[in-house]
Amino acid sequence: MGKKFVTFGEIMLRLKSPGHERFFQSPSLEATFGGGEANVAVSLSLLGKDATFVTALPANAIGEAAV
Repeated sequence: MGKKFVTFGEIMLRLKSPGHERFFQSPSLEATFGGGEANVAVSLSLLGKDATFVTALPANAIGEAAV
């Protein structure tokens, strides 16, 4: 039986302007999610390891988008 990796942490929401616009020049923003612990779990998974990321999310549209 192989090892199982579990990471615990917060998921981070990053907002950026599209293209090369400055933050306050754009009428819209793009959202992406990440964070150190989540990135480690994803990297381990891509290497074929059994990895899980544990966090708490709000029960709203932002929480659903993070999932």
